[in-house]
Order: sequence, then C-alpha cells, then structure tokens
Amino acid sequence: MRREIFLTKNGTLRAIWRGLLFIAVSIVALFAASVAAATLHSAAASVGIRLVVHPLVYPLGFLAAHVFMLRKIDRKDWSYVWLGRDAARPPKLVSGLVLGALVLALPVGALLTTGQLTVADAPDGAWWSAALLATAVLLPSAFAEELFARGYIFALLREAAGWKVALAATSIGFGMVHVANPGANWQSLSVVVLAGFFLGAVVLVTGSLYAATLAHFAWNWFIAAVLHMPVSGVPVVGSPDYRVVESGPDWLTGGSWGPEGGVAAGLGLSVGLVYLLWIGKRSRQG
Repeated sequence: MRREIFLTKNGTLRAIWRGLLFIAVSIVALFAASVAAATLHSAAASVGIRLVVHPLVYPLGFLAAHVFMLRKIDRKDWSYVWLGRDAARPPKLVSGLVLGALVLALPVGALLTTGQLTVADAPDGAWWSAALLATAVLLPSAFAEELFARGYIFALLREAAGWKVALAATSIGFGMVHVANPGANWQSLSVVVLAGFFLGAVVLVTGSLYAATLAHFAWNWFIAAVLHMPVSGVPVVGSPDYRVVESGPDWLTGGSWGPEGGVAAGLGLSVGLVYLLWIGKRSRQG
C-alpha cells in the first residue's frame, strides 16, 4: 500500500511527488545559484559583470532543476519540456518573437493613435544603452519564468491530466506569481493570467519553450525599451529622450502597471490566443 502511494504500477514516481521534488530541487538550485552570484558580485570589480551575473540566477537555478529531473528521475530528453533541437528551429523562434511583439504593439498603436497614450519628453539619454540593459535583464527573466511556469511543471501536468488542465493551472499560477508586484489588482492580474494562456498556447502549438520565451521577452522588451513604461508595475530601465504616458482611463491603458494591465492589451492577447488555437486545431486535423 505504501509503495502505491509513491509509485505507479510501472514503478515510476507518481506525478505529484515528481512535481514536489522539482520544486524542492529548484529551491536548492536557486539558493546555490544565488550564493555563487553573491560571491561573484563581491569579487567582480566591474559593475557590468554584476549586471550580467544577477539576472542569470533564476534561469540557471531552474535549468539545474530540469537537468536533475530529466536525467535522474524521468530519464527523458529535453524534448519532454520543449527544449530539444527541433524546438530551437529558426521558424519557431521567429514566430514566437513576432507573435509576442504583435499582440502588444497593435493595441498600443491603437491607443497612441486615439490619444489614450501619449509621448512625453524626458531627459536626454542613450537609448541604445537602455535597450541593451533591458535585453540583459528581460531575456533571462523571461526564460526563467517560462522554465518555471511552462517547463517541467507544465509537461508533468499535461502528462497526468491533459493539456487543458496544464494550460489552465499554469496560467492561473503565472498570474498569482505577480500578485506582489506594485499596483497589482484584479484586472492587471487577470490580463497576466490571459498572458499565461497565450504563452502556454505558444508552447503547445510550436512545441518550443524557446518560442514562448521569445514571445514573453518581445512583449516585455517592447514595453520597457520602446515605450519606456513599467513592466508589470516594475520600472526596468530609465526613459532616455522620451516616455509614453497614459492619458486615457486606467482600465483601458493599464495605468501604473503598464499597458499589459489594460483591456486593450487583453484584447490583443485574446486575438493572439484565438489565432494560436485555430492554428493548433488545423494542425491536428491535418
């Protein structure tokens, strides 16, 4: 009886214990990565090295947990979590990047055209430096969030309960992770949950966590580097030369959370999600 609690009839560890083990290993790996980063911080004389090292803590920690689970527990390759060679094919990467940018750029363009968002002057600065800093911060951050929300846990839930449960559970969890962000409210969190559905659909349709990472990155980078606005309520870089400010109602523009917290961005995500589901249905029928 005790054996059946932990193991399936095939002798493999049950999904719930594998999930809990993944979380435990992730915590240990993140702690180890944080200690290593702190050591490098104290030893590094260059501020640039510190800026590069710190954002890598989370993706390296979660990657280490993936390596442990796939090699030591599941005995599966990287394709199980959509990180195999096929997942890195350029068409998939480009599709993720373009989709992530378009679902935000189109509604933001509409808000700018109608005067709901306006461009204001800001102190002179180096735009390229700010854009590179945004890339250095946001790309590893996007990869870390995708590894956590739509990597091993997503694959495990899909295996145990199907893709619909996996998509719903990870998307809700993705929204809840942002509950402590500055300015979080029910609307902004609802849009983040919707973003979780969109990114999960990118994974399912493209079969690539890399594509979802680039979609996630493109979305955040557009907000921080192009609009010079907060990303999920958090300012990422400064506002060299200009900044985009909301002049319309917060429910539409997102207010202090940034455009991804408004109804306009929610509509963009909804269109992107419908498109992905349509593509997925066509591919299954084909």
